[in-house]
Amino acid sequence: MSDYRRVLYSVDEGIARITLNRPEKRNALDDEMIGEIRHALVESAKGEAARVVLITGAGNDFCAGADLAAIERLSHATVMENIADARHLGDLFLEMRRHPRPIVAAVRGRALAGGCGFAMAADFVLAAESARLGYPEIKIGFVPAMVMAILRRSVSEKRALDLLATGEVIPARTALEIGMITRVIADAAFDNEVESYTTQLAARSTSALTLTKNLFYQMDTLAFDSAVSAGVQTNALARLTDDCRRGIQNFLKKS
Repeated sequence: MSDYRRVLYSVDEGIARITLNRPEKRNALDDEMIGEIRHALVESAKGEAARVVLITGAGNDFCAGADLAAIERLSHATVMENIADARHLGDLFLEMRRHPRPIVAAVRGRALAGGCGFAMAADFVLAAESARLGYPEIKIGFVPAMVMAILRRSVSEKRALDLLATGEVIPARTALEIGMITRVIADAAFDNEVESYTTQLAARSTSALTLTKNLFYQMDTLAFDSAVSAGVQTNALARLTDDCRRGIQNFLKKS
């Protein structure tokens, strides 16, 4: 893909930047945008140029969710066609989880429905103080389905079901308190703080971050003894990386 129409993509100083670029539609996710995001993620995973992925939204909002006009058209399609369309977004969430680099979502304005799920699929979610997040699908008779898998892993069972069943849209501070996001940043300082956060991540060991992310999510479904065993293997592998060897040598020289 040589040209992006729905997103902006660039790599600069170790940071791959993906900007959702449909501000006139509040960056609603349609089939084309999802495809371009997935392609940008593939590009950012190649080589060592990108050490962190930063996802933002153009305009006033991060992402309003699925493009309802596209969904309305598919309501007249077959079940299999609708499954294929839903799987396109579901596969995006899986690819974000499996991506070797840490992914940061920077949320301004609204992140709603699939847009909220897309933000939460990132490894880190930084939200401006004025941002609002939620899953209002129930209000139009729709189901927040794939995103439920992400919400249930971040929020207590009762609070998660409450959000899904009522469609409540909550402020960033509340989202932080219940575990939906990573940090809340004052609006005036948002751009600078996001840049600082991603720059710090990009300065960390690439191999260590990749191994940490992989192990962290691998432990999702493991019993305690299996999780410790997986940790043993990753611990041993980390010791053999060039970054770890250099880090230990530099530490010992200073001590």
